[in-house]
Amino acid sequence: MTLSAGSRIGLAGAAVVGVAFGMARYAYGLTLPDIRQDLELSEPVLGLIAGATFAGYLAGLLLAGPLAVRRGSRAPTTVGGACGAVGAVIVTVAQFPWLLAVGAVLAGSAGGWVWASYSDIVTRTVSAPQRPRALAIITTGTSGGLVVLAGLAVLALPGSWRMVWAGIALAAVAAAVVNLRLVPRTGPKPRPEKRRGTSPLVTALRVPAAYSVVYFAAVVIYFTYAADVLTRDLPAAAVPALYAVIGVTGMAGVATGAVAQRMGSPRVAAQCLVTVAAALALLGLAGDSMIATAVSACVFGPGYMIGSAVLAVWTAELVPERAGAAFTGCLIVGAAGSVAAPIVAGAVIPELGLGTLLILTAAVSLISGVALMPHRARGGRTAAETEP
Repeated sequence: MTLSAGSRIGLAGAAVVGVAFGMARYAYGLTLPDIRQDLELSEPVLGLIAGATFAGYLAGLLLAGPLAVRRGSRAPTTVGGACGAVGAVIVTVAQFPWLLAVGAVLAGSAGGWVWASYSDIVTRTVSAPQRPRALAIITTGTSGGLVVLAGLAVLALPGSWRMVWAGIALAAVAAAVVNLRLVPRTGPKPRPEKRRGTSPLVTALRVPAAYSVVYFAAVVIYFTYAADVLTRDLPAAAVPALYAVIGVTGMAGVATGAVAQRMGSPRVAAQCLVTVAAALALLGLAGDSMIATAVSACVFGPGYMIGSAVLAVWTAELVPERAGAAFTGCLIVGAAGSVAAPIVAGAVIPELGLGTLLILTAAVSLISGVALMPHRARGGRTAAETEP
């Protein structure tokens, strides 16, 4: 049976994004308790490294565009796969904080190289009716990555965080090979035309960019400190179980395209912020309860995956002729929140406590979601409609 172009690219993209986001980007939070104990690191240092991983992600986002202009849209995905593999290897062998930081930053950059690049690949090679589904499948690959990451944590010896990172390195190599075989090589990406005055792209993306900041900051806080909360009062197996549940329930993200077309992307995004807020609140208020933790994971999974998938769909709706640039712009803005959130968290946790931090983050996400609800009527506008 011959797969369509959308299916081939969706499969390859799901594999690469699954490793880059579901594994390399969030493995630091999963292994943080063991890293803290093994390398004897303080909270501020751990927070700085967490923030630095997202600075690497931001660097990948910024460099992917120029590389695509010169080498084609598939080139950044290849570089991202290499960064994920090499970074994971460095973390695996790290004996010093600075070497751990180098590997974590390099692995964290993988997501920046690959995610937005697939928006361009899909736009240039997949027919318009198939694009929302292909984008949703690619983004939901993160769920599969989380499930595999949880499996690695279970199979690894207790406390052996290095084995988890070694498994990520192998997965990154396998995904890179799949990507090279299934994703067609494209020519250099056309250079965007320079325009004077206020960019229509900026005007069209004000609301999704604001959403991106809050959404990514909340998600980063959850993934960075969820394992910390669980290991204090629950069995060690609770941590990989949390990641597995998030991955399985996050498979709901494959339906994002259809849901967004029916409800409107802004309304879907708003509901995701409210859902993530509920998950954070449960973790902060009752992280010592197995039932509350399970509910938190079940709620967070769909909120997280649909929340990221809808951003790709939303930006493609608003600026279809520049989908990759629109998505990249929102990711860059969101990355700023991703960098700052763990650094601020690491600084305030000693004073406020982790539970209070989670509750405050939940409050910000909830308020932002409620504020976004009225924007439903503007969800389907195109770039042409938003131009002055």
